Amino acid sequence: MMKKILFLLLSLVSCTILAQKPANTYSVQGWWGPASPPYSPVVENDKSIVFRFKAKSAKSVKLLFGEWDIKPVEMQKDTAGNWEIKIAPQKPGIYSYVFSVDGIQTLDPKNPVVKSGTELYGSIVEVPGDKARFDEIQNVPHGILQSIKYQSSALGKPRGMCIFLPAEYQTSPKQIFPVLYLRHGGGDNETSWSQSSGKADVILENLIAENKAKPMLIVMTNGLTDGSWAGGSSKEGVEQLEQELLKDVIPYVEKNYRVRADKKSRAIAGLSMGGGQAYLIGLKNPDKFSYIGEFSAGLLSDAKFDINERVPGAFANPAKLNKEISLLYLACGKEDPRYQGHLALDYDLKTKGINHEFHDSSGGHEWRFWREQLHNFMQKIF
Repeated sequence: MMKKILFLLLSLVSCTILAQKPANTYSVQGWWGPASPPYSPVVENDKSIVFRFKAKSAKSVKLLFGEWDIKPVEMQKDTAGNWEIKIAPQKPGIYSYVFSVDGIQTLDPKNPVVKSGTELYGSIVEVPGDKARFDEIQNVPHGILQSIKYQSSALGKPRGMCIFLPAEYQTSPKQIFPVLYLRHGGGDNETSWSQSSGKADVILENLIAENKAKPMLIVMTNGLTDGSWAGGSSKEGVEQLEQELLKDVIPYVEKNYRVRADKKSRAIAGLSMGGGQAYLIGLKNPDKFSYIGEFSAGLLSDAKFDINERVPGAFANPAKLNKEISLLYLACGKEDPRYQGHLALDYDLKTKGINHEFHDSSGGHEWRFWREQLHNFMQKIF
């Protein structure tokens, strides 16, 4: 009897609880409206660009547009605290910019696309062309970008690298590929060549689709030993990076990927600090690399730079070196302070009888120039 009474009481309590539905005032009805128009940046049909920044209490906001020879331009403020400027039409390409808010450089808070490396350098705006650019994502077969962790025996710590596998790596399972070991600049890291700045993977995909470059893997490692330019350019630093590349990175790649393990299937290239690394490591190991590319390397432009301090006897036998290296590629922008040093380097190599190519064009120490040079270099290797 007691069990029946207890059961009835519990049932009454349960019914009472179920009868009291919790109040719910949550609503998604306001979510169904159209998306707000873009605030900043806005690329107009004529390729002019509108930039805006919200700062009611700011006394001055300036736009710093570009990566080279930047001239700050005052923005105008409306009554709601919106600062705005419209700049003239730009050539199709990828551009970096920041705002100066009362003298403090600030990223565009309305734009999630940024230029990054060892720090956040600026916001990125892309101006499309009437036809797709060589460094713009196109309707072509796309590959896979992987992020890999490995242990550096030279530095005694874990490191990261990015590896790009072309679409053919997935579609042609029996195919074996050559490898480009691509190095970044002093303010960058292993992601810089493949993210918003370098577009190396996009450039290669487009070239392969046009039958202008061989399908290849791109291996992008970290070229900093201690976070400083000096650590990635000093004699000791470059030697550590060389050992890391030869003892850790290349063996890892050749063990875990379908790649050819011979010098004719290896290229090494880089920009700025990474260009100096590629030049020195490549010349020191002509038995391991057939193609060497450097873009805008400051170290090589130094009037006091002596190749024999880093690679003793590198040019002692030009005929032998010319047989070993299929391509020695140099490049520098004409507005880059390193340009005169590159002209001198080009002259020295000519007088020594070292086969090489020297490429220049308008531009400073900037990604636009380096993307163009990588686009050219990739068509010449393998």
